[in-house]
Amino acid sequence: MKVIASSLRKGSVVDLEGKLYVVLSAENIHPGKGTPVTQLNMRRISDGVKISERYRTTEQVERAIVDDRNYTFLYQDGDGFHFMNPESYDQVAAPQDVIGDAAPYLQDGMTVTLSTHEGVPIAIELPRLATFEVVETEPAVKNQTASSSYKPAILSNGLRTMVPPYIATGTRIVVLTEDGSYQERAKD
Repeated sequence: MKVIASSLRKGSVVDLEGKLYVVLSAENIHPGKGTPVTQLNMRRISDGVKISERYRTTEQVERAIVDDRNYTFLYQDGDGFHFMNPESYDQVAAPQDVIGDAAPYLQDGMTVTLSTHEGVPIAIELPRLATFEVVETEPAVKNQTASSSYKPAILSNGLRTMVPPYIATGTRIVVLTEDGSYQERAKD
């Protein structure tokens, strides 16, 4: 199915010369003069080679037919990351290179959108927010205002992020899965 290049987003799958590529980033560039272009950074699904392509925004690109379904994350082992379709209970294993930098955010029982092409996992989309516990951070300093700078913290998933000064070790916080940034204190 042909679509215009400017409609492609992160996670879209395109077919270039018979090979499937997943879009890692898509940026529409509007120069002061000349025609607007869409810059696509993509990864070839078969072997992980990354390429960068530039299209005029009105150019047509072949979009691959991909099955996007919700899957439940089960566990990780030597074979990769295992997911289960909650409707049919079919299990599918996704390799590390498909999961990529989303791996630290996966939690047991988390529902994710897994894109498959002919039954093979090719891309993953995490929920926008995830909750983790702060396992290590500096203690709060008295008389420090709430609007002051953030302090570093290590979360239960091993990632580092910046949190407000009033967040202490053991506090559960909500982070944005796109970049790991602090959003709010968890309400649970």
